Amino acid sequence: MAGARPLAPWRWIGVPLVQCLILTVLFSLPFRPFGLSLPEPIFPLAPTFAWAVIRPSMLAPVGVLLMGLFLDIFWGAPMGLWALSLLLAYGGGLVGRSMMAGQSFPAMWAWYAAVTALAMGAAYLFTMVGAHATADPVAVGWQFLATFILFPFAHLLIDRFEDADVRFR
Repeated sequence: MAGARPLAPWRWIGVPLVQCLILTVLFSLPFRPFGLSLPEPIFPLAPTFAWAVIRPSMLAPVGVLLMGLFLDIFWGAPMGLWALSLLLAYGGGLVGRSMMAGQSFPAMWAWYAAVTALAMGAAYLFTMVGAHATADPVAVGWQFLATFILFPFAHLLIDRFEDADVRFR
């Protein structure tokens, strides 16, 4: 394959991880165009989904855990909330990995929506149990929508590295 690149961990795990953390910080800046705040998508869900689809790895769950802990610290969430939610999403992606193989772009987007719903539903339930109160469902819905729109970035990561490992061709 001419477009295949070597599957170096820094390239398919390290770079997307750092990009997600930078984007999280940038989207949290108090920039309010037209008086509206920027959405707060869960950027780490895109590489979490992609890493589960690309291939199982020992480094990917560590990267997912690090991104989740960063989100917990950065947003002031209870420690482990987003780490556990993202790890559940990664596990959901691994479970459905064989069914996703060879699927079309819309079908993969549907799988991404399911994994995103799993992560956000888990975070919603963990927050509800921990705080003994419910989060605003409208805000959660907007956050889901903002995260759902990120699928093309996950698809780009999958397309870029899916065929890079010759052991899985």
